[in-house]
Amino acid sequence: MWIDNKHRIFGLDVIRALAILLVLVSHSSLLLFPNSNGTLLNIVRFFGTIGVDLFFVLSGFLIGNIILKQIKQGKTAFKDFLYFWIRRWFRTLPNYFLILVFNILLFFFLHKEVIDGIGYFFLFWQNFYKPQPDFFTESWSLSIEEYAYVIGPLLLYFLMSFFKNIPKSKLFILTTLIIIFLVAFSRFGFHLNNNVITDHDWSQKLRKVVIFRIDSIYYGFIAAFFSINYSNSWQLYKHWFFIAGIVLFFGMHIAIFTYNLLPMNSVLFYNIFYLPLVSISLVMFLPVFSNIKTGKFLRQQITYISILSYAIYLINYSIVLLTIQYFIDISEASIFIKGGLLFTYWFITFCLAHFLYVFFEKPMTNLRDSKFIRSIFT
Repeated sequence: MWIDNKHRIFGLDVIRALAILLVLVSHSSLLLFPNSNGTLLNIVRFFGTIGVDLFFVLSGFLIGNIILKQIKQGKTAFKDFLYFWIRRWFRTLPNYFLILVFNILLFFFLHKEVIDGIGYFFLFWQNFYKPQPDFFTESWSLSIEEYAYVIGPLLLYFLMSFFKNIPKSKLFILTTLIIIFLVAFSRFGFHLNNNVITDHDWSQKLRKVVIFRIDSIYYGFIAAFFSINYSNSWQLYKHWFFIAGIVLFFGMHIAIFTYNLLPMNSVLFYNIFYLPLVSISLVMFLPVFSNIKTGKFLRQQITYISILSYAIYLINYSIVLLTIQYFIDISEASIFIKGGLLFTYWFITFCLAHFLYVFFEKPMTNLRDSKFIRSIFT
């Protein structure tokens, strides 16, 4: 597949590729050892969690940059925000709805039923304020991203309409901080009114619920604000930010594993502080990664994985992994069979993702960039 690198930032492709590979490695452990637990397996499965958090902060950084550039160009009318949303929806919704429908058909074919509340998935409402049903489970993060794309810009537009004398870039950061504060307040409400029994229970009730997690995107907005408005410091102190991010991320998780801190015995820390600290630590990597350079060959491979990352994320678990598990009992399989299934899992995932991108996702983004769509808003 020919790749146009002209308008791509390689370091951000590295983050996106790393994020999806962490997710695949995590899911591979679920494929090979579905009924096993242990420290090493838990660490590997934790990779997927961090992969999704990387997607969150990266999405926020990219979207924040787009909105700030719109502000700089004076494109702050409602029509301009509508164009922003349409461009995002052309990028995200076609793939999502196609894979959602395929999941519904596949689930019905295998189990002869349709889950209750399936209509909520078409509105991204399945995990807005409560745990998501056990279906198309990876879609929880897509709900968070979609609502982040709508709520922040919409609030910013209203603030700009009412406070016309305040610089729009300041209203951007004010909007971001308001949302982060409101999400922190909602998590505090969860902390006061909910009991967590297991770490899985905490993950389902808080980590994967929109109103408790949407702030993860907006930490990326803060990074975008500083990269544009304080670009000299962004470059000058990038290595210090990187070191601080490493110290915060690994220091926090070393403490967690050393003292066996869990959502059940460290309730306040996990409910209020843990998730924002993870996002902040990952944001600190952005100044360094946004300036990474490499040779042509490695650049092509990493960019290719980055381009396929959205399709891979949608396909790899519910469609590929769960289907393999449905037909094959791997719990008693030999190491050779497990190795073969692992190769099959990765191979099918990349093949399907490639076809999805080439024959559906790319044509949709081409339509988004067509003269017809642009002529409506320009």
